[in-house]
Amino acid sequence: MSGLFDVAGKVALVTGGTGGIGFMIAQGLKEAGATVYVASRKADACSAAESEIGVVGIPADLSREDECLRLAGEISSREDRLDILVNNAGATWGAPLEEFPAAAWDKVLDLNVKSPFFLTRAFLPLLEAGATDDDPSRVINIGSIDGIRVPELPNYSYSASKAAVHHLTHVLARDLGPRRITVNAIAPGPFPSKMMRATLEAAGDEIAATSPLGRIGRPSDVAGATIFLSSLAGAYVTGAVIPVDGGISTTK
Repeated sequence: MSGLFDVAGKVALVTGGTGGIGFMIAQGLKEAGATVYVASRKADACSAAESEIGVVGIPADLSREDECLRLAGEISSREDRLDILVNNAGATWGAPLEEFPAAAWDKVLDLNVKSPFFLTRAFLPLLEAGATDDDPSRVINIGSIDGIRVPELPNYSYSASKAAVHHLTHVLARDLGPRRITVNAIAPGPFPSKMMRATLEAAGDEIAATSPLGRIGRPSDVAGATIFLSSLAGAYVTGAVIPVDGGISTTK
């Protein structure tokens, strides 16, 4: 039992790992002993994460398939396997229904839905390389409770994209299970991220009050869920969408 939640020595990639929930996950995996790579569009953000938490940062625009392929090539030149792929990079867009533009759909779906698919496919050789029956490789997609419930804000493309991520998780879990790769999703609620900053500043207390636990998420909450899914404790879990939201999406 002492090693049930151990991820020491595993190799992980966290996309969008230089800020917000991705940074929380990357830091948690690093502190738990994993070798962690992070990807972000901004080179300076990658450098800052390297300095702050000791990960390896690789700049990449993951809204483009060619950049997903390049990132896989960069990792494969440094590692002979990838044990954990966390598809976290994402974008949001809010606007009233009558004003919601086509660009909001293109930007959000390209990064939130197409990127996890293209990255997972690009990394299949590395994911398969280290996978075993007892300890499969892991793909963890970061969805959202807005993909489970009807959101309160007019983020039409975002909520639709996260529902798509959840279902893509189910489909890939079926297809990749025989290849010794589990695929699960975490659906976070409100966390103190850049994406949520303005909303929390305006209505943080009210949002916390919607949770039965009376608070917003902490870094350890999402890092802990990721470590569970990445460790032997989560080796028999696949195709799951796990809300990490203090109960907001299932009790309100």
